[in-house]
Amino acid sequence: MNGSWQFSGPTPPLDEADQRWTEQVRPEGWRNPRPVGRYNLVVIGGGTAGLVTAAGAAGLQAKVALIERDRLGGDCLNAGCVPSKALLASAAAAAAVRGAAGFGVSVTSSSVDFPSVMRRMRALRADLSPHDSAARFRQLGVDVFFGEATFTGPDRIQVGDQELQFVRACVATGARAIVPPIAGLTRANCLTNETVFSLTELPRRLAVIGGGPIGCELAQAFARFGAQVVIIESAPRILGRESSEASRLVEMALRADGIDVVCNARLDRVERSPGSQILQLDVAGVLHPIETDAILAGVGRAPNVEQLGLDRAGVKWDPSRGVAVDDRLRTTNPRIYAAGDVCSQYRYTHAADAMARIVIQNALFQGGARLSALTIPRCTYTDPEVAHVGWSAADGNPPRRGIQTILVELDRTDRARLESQTAGFLQLHLHAHTDRIAGATLVARHAGDLIAPWISAMTLGWGLKKLGKTILPYPTQSELLRRAADAFQRERLTPGVKKLFALWHRWRRR
Repeated sequence: MNGSWQFSGPTPPLDEADQRWTEQVRPEGWRNPRPVGRYNLVVIGGGTAGLVTAAGAAGLQAKVALIERDRLGGDCLNAGCVPSKALLASAAAAAAVRGAAGFGVSVTSSSVDFPSVMRRMRALRADLSPHDSAARFRQLGVDVFFGEATFTGPDRIQVGDQELQFVRACVATGARAIVPPIAGLTRANCLTNETVFSLTELPRRLAVIGGGPIGCELAQAFARFGAQVVIIESAPRILGRESSEASRLVEMALRADGIDVVCNARLDRVERSPGSQILQLDVAGVLHPIETDAILAGVGRAPNVEQLGLDRAGVKWDPSRGVAVDDRLRTTNPRIYAAGDVCSQYRYTHAADAMARIVIQNALFQGGARLSALTIPRCTYTDPEVAHVGWSAADGNPPRRGIQTILVELDRTDRARLESQTAGFLQLHLHAHTDRIAGATLVARHAGDLIAPWISAMTLGWGLKKLGKTILPYPTQSELLRRAADAFQRERLTPGVKKLFALWHRWRRR
């Protein structure tokens, strides 16, 4: 599969917004241009990595071609960040209404109009689609081709009945959702993030397979819309990449929204019953049936590499790991680079954007930009959010000098208490015996925004003492920064230092 994103079946436009969206990212009647001469850069895949690469290269006056098999915009616009965050915003509004009494506000109704929620999502997606549109990229000077792309040699690509020659190429074909090979699951019309946003009716009962970021985010949204939701996770806890305390707080929040979280459970098979499905869960060797109306798989993604003809181009690849690249994002063919989900463990939109910029520097100008030099954060957009950057205990192998950890609970900030948002914390990892930041984890309603200073500090090489000089507005949750700096300074006040200070002040009193 060559596209950065693909539907799991026919999805005709549902309304006027869908028609606007489709006309932008896959215009009906689009005619591919006729290539003339060699391209400086041919980009395969119109997701974030491909679009940023193509736009940046064209802006630097390179002759660029962009090939997309399905819709421009990739997973982020079409079936990821944009539609999911639109749903999460509606879900947060529903939760706020239901919790209004705790703030002394009386609300007479708290029902959710799910079709209206989905119409809002589709309208927002259509509103944002012009930025990724075929027309915009043509105006930027990019030759946009729709169709299957296949390498026919080390320096040429076939699309349709045309062959494109290149000086450099970039594979940015992204990844697709995985439906695990479980008996009966495919016949149960299992949803993924690529199909769930086409729903027009709220499932009364929803089973989510996988307690990772996608599973937890969508499970919470649908529970807040009014569905009965269960999360099935094979590991001992949800959000396994995060700290155990972060996982615990998110699980508590999910349960407070009425979600049943079942860990250490393996889905053995799915059976059909009239009007529903029966999930047979294996928990410690005992099968437990769960009846549901819809199933959503959120168990990960697989890179789109199989049908690109990479072998003919001399590019090494693996069906699970994707395209093999070095630190400069070069493949085993020095003419060809890769960026985004197809070659990286960092499967985030912001990481794809950053990798695209590395490709532009290195492919067009023989630069030395390196992936390892990037500081890449991540965020799970549950309520509360979990944001992380740098080293964590889950990574193991702490830095050579060791780690000093500072923990500041969110309820130490007055703003969190005033807004009844005290479930959270800042966990800061410092290189031992210094104030240099090795990593940070934030759990808070807006953790993705609050973690920005720590990302900047790590990128710029700032220490906690310099950050601690920052004056922050009161009252805000960003005061966590000052609280962490104060905690660091207090830990430096060893008994010996305190004794010296006492002697100094005693002498000053003479």
